[in-house]
Amino acid sequence: MPEDVEIEMLTYDLTSRRGTLCRRLYECIKSDVLSGKLSAGEKLPSKRSLARNLGVSAITVENAYDQLIAEGYAISEQRRGYYVSEYASKRKEIGNHATSPTWVVAPKGEERLYFDFSSNQTENANFPFSVWARMLRETISRRGAALLKKSPCGGVVELRRAIAGHLSSFRAMTVEPDQIFVGAGTEYLYGTLIQLLGREKIYCIETPGYKKLLKIYEHSGAQCRSARMDEHGVVVDELRAARADVAHLCPNHHFPTGITTPLSRRFEILAWVNESEGRYVIEDDYDSEFRLNGRPLPTLQSVDAEKVVYMNTFSKSLASTIRISYMVLPPALANRFYETLSFYSCTVSTFEQYALAAFIGQGYFEKHINRMRLHYKHKRARILSEIRAILPDEACQIEENDSGLHFILRLTTRRSDGEIQARLMEHGVRIAAISDYETGDVSGDSRRFILGYSNLDEERLRPSLELLRKAL
Repeated sequence: MPEDVEIEMLTYDLTSRRGTLCRRLYECIKSDVLSGKLSAGEKLPSKRSLARNLGVSAITVENAYDQLIAEGYAISEQRRGYYVSEYASKRKEIGNHATSPTWVVAPKGEERLYFDFSSNQTENANFPFSVWARMLRETISRRGAALLKKSPCGGVVELRRAIAGHLSSFRAMTVEPDQIFVGAGTEYLYGTLIQLLGREKIYCIETPGYKKLLKIYEHSGAQCRSARMDEHGVVVDELRAARADVAHLCPNHHFPTGITTPLSRRFEILAWVNESEGRYVIEDDYDSEFRLNGRPLPTLQSVDAEKVVYMNTFSKSLASTIRISYMVLPPALANRFYETLSFYSCTVSTFEQYALAAFIGQGYFEKHINRMRLHYKHKRARILSEIRAILPDEACQIEENDSGLHFILRLTTRRSDGEIQARLMEHGVRIAAISDYETGDVSGDSRRFILGYSNLDEERLRPSLELLRKAL
């Protein structure tokens, strides 16, 4: 019990601070404790006397004292009054460290660019805001109490049924809703897969490829290696050389090369995965909806449902900020998930899940995809025409693909990839090279650059292409 130590009446100018009177008084006393003006064991003025001195109500003082007690700056002794806590000095040290900003390194903000050849975001004007708003209103009015219930670990069954129906009609995949697991973005699902398959396995990604995958696997404690690609996709002998257990591939429209793996190579991949009991393929199908001509090739999952984990996202087909993705697990892995990881909560809000289920189930998603295919087909034609008009044939070759929302510019130049990028960046123009996505020991200049057109500003395209021509 602290000894009574006389303390002068506390006097503060509460008009110099913001917030409620209670908050202002609390901050003044806390500041005196942290600065050492009030030391451990000192008795604080009674509520009434301090209230009279400051011209505030006793309730205001009481609330300020209660907050100080809750945070460990003061204690209350029955029939004796309020005292500065004996832990005040320790609290002072912790508080000083907690409020010091010197060790915080904030991420850099987005660069201010005039033009970005490689942006993969979606255009605001193309999002079906009116329909989505109606789906949300209907969800709130019709679902009622269901919205406030905890979602199953794999997502609400209505959404999983809608996704299964979409995969059946669009990708000819026979999938049970209980094989589908919904999550807030593919990056979250990658982490879940690592827990499910095991950190002791060797994961292998394509090079060039999505470099963030390498970081995700390594930071999750898994060993990750790279497998070289040729003009048909990943080289299967590279998977064997890497001693891979799990191959993470984009066979339907590879990023960044745009390669669509032919059937012959797909059967080689499936032969490899079946050479060992513990092997799996993760099939990343992130923008398969945007095949501009004909139907896409069958997925690996539709050929071998026991060895392939299928993954897709609505970030490309709807909006880059809609963080709703899903994976389809083979039955054995789905059962393992329910047995070992079902304690995890679904990371997507039930409001958004039910709204998306209605959007798909009522046919709006299919209509949106069809409309966007036509839009992108026309936009792609306009961009290609502009490129051919400004860049001479001897300086540029266009590597096209019937899938996805980007293509490759192969430039004829003696300048390195870095020189081209630096010259453009001087004018606020960013462009990504295929060489930026190389992993492992592969290095060198490719003179091949990515042109993504989903969010490309057509009004600024011509002057940016003129800058590219000069950079060559």
